[in-house]
Amino acid sequence: MKTKRILFFVFLIVGAFQFSVAQENLLGILEKEHKDTLQYTDATFKMTRIAIGHSLETRKKGTLEVFVVNRFWNGPYETSQSFFVEKLSSRIALEYGITDRLSTGFGGTTFDGLFDGYLKYRLVRQRLKGQGSPFSITLLQASSYNSNGFAGLDAGFSDRLSYTSQLLIGKKFSPGFSFQIAPTFIHRGEASPGDDPKSHFAVGFGGRLKLGPHVSFVSEYYYTANPIKSFDTYGPFTIGVNWELGDVMLQFMLTNAQRIVDDAFITQTRNNFNFKNPNLNFGFNATYVIHFNRKLKNVKGVKE
Repeated sequence: MKTKRILFFVFLIVGAFQFSVAQENLLGILEKEHKDTLQYTDATFKMTRIAIGHSLETRKKGTLEVFVVNRFWNGPYETSQSFFVEKLSSRIALEYGITDRLSTGFGGTTFDGLFDGYLKYRLVRQRLKGQGSPFSITLLQASSYNSNGFAGLDAGFSDRLSYTSQLLIGKKFSPGFSFQIAPTFIHRGEASPGDDPKSHFAVGFGGRLKLGPHVSFVSEYYYTANPIKSFDTYGPFTIGVNWELGDVMLQFMLTNAQRIVDDAFITQTRNNFNFKNPNLNFGFNATYVIHFNRKLKNVKGVKE
């Protein structure tokens, strides 16, 4: 009887030991997988726009954004009939996260009659602790349609289309500072004087400096290597503040870019950045985020 009890306890101890070893191995595997998922850098820019241009961010799957962009400016006149500003341009768009890495959006602008759409894909994600890629890469393909008439020209459908291709390369250097460079190719299909190039090469620079838990300072500049020749153009420059309020994100900025769609403001900004009308414009963007998958709002552990 005693021998049976001794053997029973021996088998019990051995079984418990094997179970604990198996549990430790399983926990080790889960821990490694969990650590691997947390090694990606999130919230490089928080918003899908730095200010006037696209950031490398894409929205999570099942997230819909109602995106409203406004530009306000005065004309180059000493007197004005307007109490606040003389001119206003607005763009209203819907943008949706198809997957965690693929986003799309469609919108229309009032001032220049442009209708535009884009696809954005997060190709490479920055990794933490020096493992994997030290930066993020996002591919952007956008197009726009000019619905306005061309003076003295009979423009067909293809003449009204323009295309923008961008490689958005960015890095989150610290929790408070992120930087992005954006090599850009633009092809304008619209009818234009013969001396004007229809294909343009540009590069954009943008940065974000975190000022508080929900407030950040942002700035952007675009340089075009072969600008339009029929009229003077300048590189669009922007300084602004981004403010996050839960599902509402606000952006306030000063810029010399009156146009809103990428191919238009990169190639057709006609005023230099200074404090003379109409060179300095006030911009205001508002984004309302709708989560169709409510679990996205409860995700924890996202790094600032």
